[in-house]
Amino acid sequence: MNQPFSLPDTPGPAKSTEPHPIEPRPLIAARSDEEQILTWLAEHTDSPRTQASYRKEAERLMLWLYPRQLSLAQLSREDVLAYERFLQNPPAEWVGPARPRHHPDWRPLTGPLSPNSIRHAMTVLGALYGYLIDAGVLRGNPFRLVKKRRSNGTAKHLGVERFLDNASWQRVLDEIDQLPRDTPRQQEHAARAEWLFTLLYLTGARRSEIAQARMGDCFERRGRWWWRVYGKGGSVADVPVGEELLLALTRYRRQLGLPEHPHPDEESPLVARITGDGEKRLEPLSDKAIYLVVREVLRRTAARSDDPAIRQVLESASTHWLRHTAASHQLDAGVPLLMVSQNLRHASIQTTRRYLHSEDDARHAETGRHSMTRRSKPDSL
Repeated sequence: MNQPFSLPDTPGPAKSTEPHPIEPRPLIAARSDEEQILTWLAEHTDSPRTQASYRKEAERLMLWLYPRQLSLAQLSREDVLAYERFLQNPPAEWVGPARPRHHPDWRPLTGPLSPNSIRHAMTVLGALYGYLIDAGVLRGNPFRLVKKRRSNGTAKHLGVERFLDNASWQRVLDEIDQLPRDTPRQQEHAARAEWLFTLLYLTGARRSEIAQARMGDCFERRGRWWWRVYGKGGSVADVPVGEELLLALTRYRRQLGLPEHPHPDEESPLVARITGDGEKRLEPLSDKAIYLVVREVLRRTAARSDDPAIRQVLESASTHWLRHTAASHQLDAGVPLLMVSQNLRHASIQTTRRYLHSEDDARHAETGRHSMTRRSKPDSL
């Protein structure tokens, strides 16, 4: 059989390549900035959440470059610094409330980015440039030239503060109980909000995991119910569905007109869109829509709170805060650290340990007790 190409078993004599030097070819066919970005994004199709985050950062940069008539290849270190300043203080036409991407009121930003968000943007865009350099279509990476620094010279934050304490969480539950239920549509909204918040709080799930989940992912094994979660990086884990969560699921399924318990092959979404007054169609609620539903309930709760501290927390809170809240409250309730780590699907138990406020509380109490003992002794020269 005549093979078009094969490697010899041992190297043969060297052959001269002169006088025809070969110019290296790019490793990807994409030529325009848009094609190159799409090629890079296609490398992340196995992680939709990461891909969506990367797309957002690349799109923001392109929107900034376009009126300046700059291409990716023309971006300089000075331009990167100018882009950072732009994200810190964006013009009014770039800012608006969170909306789906194709909504007429969509804007690239909801406000100035925090130092952490800006660092994330620079990291993502640096990775884009690194990929295009490796592909042979760009010569340098201006994002790698920017000195890495901590915002305002402060030390890196050690703990996790983005969670709701018991008082704030109770206000949220009270607000959900008070949602209007006068019309069938209001009843649907209230039932979905109750189920969504219960699901987020009792499982610590990410909104992307909920958006792609179906009812058939909930199953019974040896008399106990579980939810099979398909998470980041293709990970799969079974999360316990306790009695409270199972009752909430049953109530929500009744509202949707479904049998009390799901069956293994059921394709109904775990959280469904509200499709209007016509025939009900069970379609999944998108990642972005989950965020907007949660933010609306939190905003309403904040507006009704007469406690300035609680109001400030709820105005800042988002969907991911409920994941932190789930971890913090489980640990405070005495659930073992290892089990909470497994429930939240953390790669390292040290990640879960950040939520263990009881350790800090005990350290604070012991330090205070020691200080009181010292102050009780008489002063001496």
